[in-house]
Amino acid sequence: MIIELFKAFLFGIVEGITEWLPISSTGHMILLDEFVKLKVSAEFYSMFQVVIQLGAIMAVVVIYWHQIWPFKKAKTTTFNAPTGIWRYVDKDIMIMWVKILIACIPAGVIGMAFNDYFEEHFYNGICVSLALIVFGVAFIWIENTNKHRQPRYTSLASLTYPVIVMIGFFQLIAAIFPGTSRSGATIVGALLLGVSRTVAAEFTFFLAIPVMFGASFFKLLKFGFNFSSLELWILVVGLVTAFVSSIIVIKFLMQYIKKHDFKVFGWYRIILGILVIAYFTIFH
Repeated sequence: MIIELFKAFLFGIVEGITEWLPISSTGHMILLDEFVKLKVSAEFYSMFQVVIQLGAIMAVVVIYWHQIWPFKKAKTTTFNAPTGIWRYVDKDIMIMWVKILIACIPAGVIGMAFNDYFEEHFYNGICVSLALIVFGVAFIWIENTNKHRQPRYTSLASLTYPVIVMIGFFQLIAAIFPGTSRSGATIVGALLLGVSRTVAAEFTFFLAIPVMFGASFFKLLKFGFNFSSLELWILVVGLVTAFVSSIIVIKFLMQYIKKHDFKVFGWYRIILGILVIAYFTIFH
């Protein structure tokens, strides 16, 4: 049992680190599974690698609570101020959530409808490696292209609805091709549309909240709630480890991109993708 819990600990660390860095958590989880096999059923593991993301998303909720929770204490009433229940609602945050939900529509509708098909045909080493390389190149190209350009969107409030919808379609790419990275796809799309690095990263974090909660709920319902004691402990250890490591990584990333661009992640993706192709070519 101790060995399996240590494996869950490793999966939690990998999830927490790679969920928020634009290097593909799903891709890394697939690769980790090649070397560290949990002694669980295929059904449990399929659920585990999705639900473990709840630990990562709770880190976003904790860090950004005051920016995402729209219900506040009533402010002192002034002329033309909202009355009744609206006194307790932050209008700007509610508008942000409307934008987030709109951006989730493409991945939510198409991703959920064809989830089993995508897993069957694209969740393999070659697809992961190709997606790593393609989006690695995209990061380097976009950062070089934007080097002397000023971003058009420098706050969450400035994001227009057409931009939001386009970012949602970039997120859909990640739902189809593992190795793309959900955060990577949305950040690439946002940068391409003229969004600043900081806003692109924050919007990606917030966008993950309904997506991950929805995907995890879907997987839990499909699996059921009849866990063995070992399965329950594996899930708990993975969730807690993903939560703690995510808090560290999110804070690191937000400090890092204040002074640096995303090209280092692009190069990492390309190198990792080449290594993955070599590994699956030689050993599979």
